[in-house]
Amino acid sequence: MKLQTAEAPLLDAIDRRILAELQADGRITNVELARRAGISAPPCLRRVRRLEEAGVIRGYHADSDPQKLGWEITFFAIVGLDSQKEIVLAAFEHSVAAWSEVRECHMIRGGGDFLLKLVARDTAHENQLTQRLTGLATVSKVQTLQTIRTSRLLAGVPLG
Repeated sequence: MKLQTAEAPLLDAIDRRILAELQADGRITNVELARRAGISAPPCLRRVRRLEEAGVIRGYHADSDPQKLGWEITFFAIVGLDSQKEIVLAAFEHSVAAWSEVRECHMIRGGGDFLLKLVARDTAHENQLTQRLTGLATVSKVQTLQTIRTSRLLAGVPLG
């Protein structure tokens, strides 16, 4: 069954196989990708380019191990702001976008306004980041949650 939303193009079974393979291994060659998708290389490349142009494939990246690079702590911060006016929300997003330690920023519903995923080199750095957050003019509340271990971390979305 083909599904289409206002934002996504029609995806057939081959597109879904291509996406699943790329989510599992973004470095796969086009020839191998085509073989796994059951089509020849030229139409496979055209499909990948179409998916990129449509924004379905947003990019490719290396999945690096934070701890092996000196980022010992991953933590989440639930941030409440003193106003939910769009100008305040946008200003907060703009502010934390400049912090290299903020790896994700999600506006959320229920229990806060934003959920941030951050990395820190050590506990002192985590505390500095928390103080930096609480020191922002429009921030009224910050709750941090430190990651003990991560047992599942998958890229992409289910495609089955």
